[in-house]
Amino acid sequence: MSVFLLDWPFQAWGIKTREFVQIHQLLSAKTVVIGLQADDKDSVIAEMVNMLAGHPAVVNLELVRKAVMERESEMSTGVGKGLGLPHAKTTGVSSTIAALAITDGDVDFDAVDGEPVRILFLLVGPPDSKSQHVRILSRFSRLMNRDEVRDRFKTMESTETLLELLEQSETQMMSS
Repeated sequence: MSVFLLDWPFQAWGIKTREFVQIHQLLSAKTVVIGLQADDKDSVIAEMVNMLAGHPAVVNLELVRKAVMERESEMSTGVGKGLGLPHAKTTGVSSTIAALAITDGDVDFDAVDGEPVRILFLLVGPPDSKSQHVRILSRFSRLMNRDEVRDRFKTMESTETLLELLEQSETQMMSS
């Protein structure tokens, strides 16, 4: 069973602890959008970064935006099968945060398989969260590698239902 460790807010207070966190726990109704309208990769990323505005862990939204765009310019995070995983590590956040979007239509994301993207998971963490960052991206990628989960994601009509599906799918993946 894979788990993610999240130290905040205890780490910020100087208390060391480890709490198991699933991907859905990094998301809320404010950081999930179904029907995101954007014409290109840059617009999608900009909208997703904007979804993080007001999050208590965001120290500087412009640093977040810059870090995600710089990371994307190094190599596309379109990993195939209609999935984009834009991500970055930056001092613009105090702890790991995420956003999830299902686009209204296909978006050219320069994916490795040449296919357009519809499902996007944005992950941003502080520079010292490298191993946690990799584990979360890997776990979301494995989850979306399941055709039935990916297909259901694209048909969701409410953020609440999408978050429930994510939680159920994570739990099922962890127990198998």
